[in-house]
Amino acid sequence: MAKPDLQELYPPPAGITRTKQIDHLDAHCRDFIALSPFVTLATSGADGSCDVSPRGGPPGFVKVLDELRVAIPDAKGNRRIDSIGNIAENPQAALLFLIPGMSETLRVNGRASLETDDELLEAVAVDGTAVVPKLAIVVEAEEVFLHCGKAMIRSELWDSSTWPEEKPSAARIFKDHAKLEDRVEEIQAYLDEGQRTRLY
Repeated sequence: MAKPDLQELYPPPAGITRTKQIDHLDAHCRDFIALSPFVTLATSGADGSCDVSPRGGPPGFVKVLDELRVAIPDAKGNRRIDSIGNIAENPQAALLFLIPGMSETLRVNGRASLETDDELLEAVAVDGTAVVPKLAIVVEAEEVFLHCGKAMIRSELWDSSTWPEEKPSAARIFKDHAKLEDRVEEIQAYLDEGQRTRLY
């Protein structure tokens, strides 16, 4: 199958689309990140394999260190270390910050590093948890821009009236994917207990 001619399909960007990109975190970016409780982290390994990981916490859980760097505390997860394993091989990373109810998102692309400095880890510990993370992911911005809200508007993501009344059962999915012998109710109880006691 022939590759599409992208230049023919898409005319060059014009106006603000070309000029909105900056190379640092200005006051607007810092305010956006301080209000964001959710960010996705995209990474790729040395072999080109890709991963996107959700990260969440209270608004501002991602700390702006200066005009170039943000730090993400690595909270307890599944210990697959997909993202941090990729960063160890390839430092390029991309962040997408969301603010609930806001259509626009903030994109930060740059170089990531894995930091274990005690002073930094204490600084990025989530307030009120008394838990210092084992590691922080620091991303140094190279490209920063506000992404338009069309995707959010089309998806009606923040409109609760469009949300499905019946949602997939995570416990059932885990049971079937992992071929577990446990009952769905037992798996759900394990998931619920983890959400209560192992968030940080």
